[in-house]
Amino acid sequence: MRSKATLALMLVPLLAACGASSVKHGPPVQPRPPAPSPGFTPHVPPTEPSRPRPGFRQPRIMHLPGLEAVIGSDAGALTRLFGQPRLDVREGDARKLQFGGKPCVLDVYLYPDAPGAAPRASYVDARRASDGRDVDRASCVAALKK
Repeated sequence: MRSKATLALMLVPLLAACGASSVKHGPPVQPRPPAPSPGFTPHVPPTEPSRPRPGFRQPRIMHLPGLEAVIGSDAGALTRLFGQPRLDVREGDARKLQFGGKPCVLDVYLYPDAPGAAPRASYVDARRASDGRDVDRASCVAALKK
């Protein structure tokens, strides 16, 4: 019986070595922060816009019924329509404003229509606030209007 126990103890380091790996792992994954409580609206300060991209391209403009009050509007008009955005993200000469409420979350993408021009809404995306599933854009616009 003693020899079996001795043999088992001698195998432990060998088995432990089998689990070791020579693959280098990256930094440890940080846990995600807890989800904000309902009604919490994080403030993300806008970043400074960079210079217009070389080779400027005209943005595609979305044309859907019910979005007439949004498409073509600048950030000031959208803020008057929906209130303060909960996100304001700038990347180059483009901008994304996010408005939200209980029924839905509305992402409005603004692009300049000429080099150096102020960005205007050209595309809209909408999803349910509860589970992120796509919803009708026009219905979301109507639900979020002040």
